[in-house]
Amino acid sequence: MKIVSSILILFTLTCLPVLAQDAQFPIVKGFGGIYEIENVVEQLEDGKQVKIIVELVSGNESPEEYSFWVNNIARLMNLHGIEGVSPALLDVKVIVHGPAVLDLLSHGNYFEKYRIPKNPNTPVLEALDEAGAEIIICGQSLIMRDLGRNEIWEKTQVATSALTTITKNVADGYVLIKF
Repeated sequence: MKIVSSILILFTLTCLPVLAQDAQFPIVKGFGGIYEIENVVEQLEDGKQVKIIVELVSGNESPEEYSFWVNNIARLMNLHGIEGVSPALLDVKVIVHGPAVLDLLSHGNYFEKYRIPKNPNTPVLEALDEAGAEIIICGQSLIMRDLGRNEIWEKTQVATSALTTITKNVADGYVLIKF
């Protein structure tokens, strides 16, 4: 019994620093918290520009809370930051289409749709914008959902389509990640 207790105590003491870590937010402040991992096998090259186009199509499952997927973009950016990529070298574009379009509704339209006073995604979108991410919406998705530019988050840029935006950016050297 003493051996088992000793092993449990040793395990707890060695794992406690990992378990006790606070989330870090190196690029997107307040969202997408991540944790530093020591002795990793793969790391990004120092001083190299990273270009990512995120295809955001997964919609929020709980309109009362911010979208896991929108927050995951903040995680993506913060993960690059914890590996040493400076915000100046991290170029992130997000092309939104399909069900995820509803996550970009203005507060008034969010209330109309869900009877929730404010879109909970807006603070995350603001933090992403402040960190340098470009949020772009598929114009075709706007038309298909009968939405106008004034019915979505004000800093959203509009593209002809998600498909042409992805094609252009991948041809320009962006890595495509789909959420």
